[in-house]
Amino acid sequence: MMKFKPNQTRTYDGEGFKRRAACLCFRNEKEDEVILVSSSRHPDQWIVPGGGMEPEEEPYGAAVREVYEEAGVKGQLGRLLGIFEHNQDSKHRTYVYTLIVTEILEDWEDSVNIGRKRKWFKVDEAIRVLQRHRPVHAEYLRRLTNTCNPDCSSMCGPPNGNTPSSQVTDNNTPHYVVCSTQGSDLVNR
Repeated sequence: MMKFKPNQTRTYDGEGFKRRAACLCFRNEKEDEVILVSSSRHPDQWIVPGGGMEPEEEPYGAAVREVYEEAGVKGQLGRLLGIFEHNQDSKHRTYVYTLIVTEILEDWEDSVNIGRKRKWFKVDEAIRVLQRHRPVHAEYLRRLTNTCNPDCSSMCGPPNGNTPSSQVTDNNTPHYVVCSTQGSDLVNR
């Protein structure tokens, strides 16, 4: 299903969730510093870069496109951190990936068009900042410690890299499915 809105098309999955994608953009493989961007609606608030998927767009492609547009960064797409469902304000399902930044643009689409800012945060500080206005975005970073990064050991699960699990919470918090899969496996599916 699709809904048209000025300057964008919103896509929905079969269950009526808006299809979204985002990336936690890290400075390096340590995953201890992350870029947040200013909200377009509330420029004094910080958010994780991400947005709606376009028709026929795969989640990983949308995630890379969104961080390029919103944060002005390019990088190496990593693992799928999780699929987060949120029902509080609007019903949406967001695929969240990790990305190691390899290039930072001086001027980028949203900085020029809407004055969007970006800033590096230590992960703990980012969680605190996000918790105030975007708790679902803080949850992305909290889940970081529960997934496998490239340096993890046998805790990661089966040899195919997939370790799905789910958690159901009350209606005020996101529902999510964690699927620790390397980005290259996702691209080749």
